[in-house]
Amino acid sequence: MTEQQLPAGTWTIDAAHSEVGFSVRHMMVSRVRGRFEKFDATLTVPEDPLQSSVVATIDASSINTNNAQRDEHVRSADFLDVANHPEFTFTSTGLRQEGENFVLTGDLTIKGNTRPVELALEFNGSTTDPYGLKRAGFHASTEISRKEFGVDLHMPMDGGGVVVGDKITIEIDAEFTLKQD
Repeated sequence: MTEQQLPAGTWTIDAAHSEVGFSVRHMMVSRVRGRFEKFDATLTVPEDPLQSSVVATIDASSINTNNAQRDEHVRSADFLDVANHPEFTFTSTGLRQEGENFVLTGDLTIKGNTRPVELALEFNGSTTDPYGLKRAGFHASTEISRKEFGVDLHMPMDGGGVVVGDKITIEIDAEFTLKQD
C-alpha cells in the first residue's frame, strides 16, 4: 500500500458495493451463511498508509440468513439481544504488513463485550471511476468465538455436538470512496 495506490484522506464505505458476511457450523455437519444488510465504515489514511485507521458499525438487527424465523431468533436475547445491543462496533488499533497482505488489529464489540481481533487484510487496489471518484477495495477475514462475545446459548445435540458452533467466520468485502473536498 503506497501513497500512489491509496491516496491520503478520509474514505467512506460504499455499502452498495460492499458486504459483511459470516458463516457458522450448524448441527455439526454444515454451515449457515448470512450477512448484515446495514453497516457503515470510515477509513482514515494519513501520508503513511500503514498508520491508517478504520471505524465501523454494523446494525445487528439487519442480519439476513435467508430464513426469517431463524433471523428473528438470532435477534432475540438468546443470541444477539438487539433490543439492548443494537449495533456492533469495530475500532482499529493497528495495521502491519505481512508479505503482500496486511493484518488489521482492532477492538470488536458485540453484545456489549469488547475483544481484540485480528483481520487478515488484502488490499485489492484503487482506481478512479467514470464519475471521477477515487475508489479502493479490500477483503478482510477473521474467526471469532461467539461465546467470548456473550453469545453463549448452548444447544447440545443427542449423541454429542451442538446445534450452533462456537466459531464464527467473518468475511468482509469493502469498497471505499475518497471524500471530495
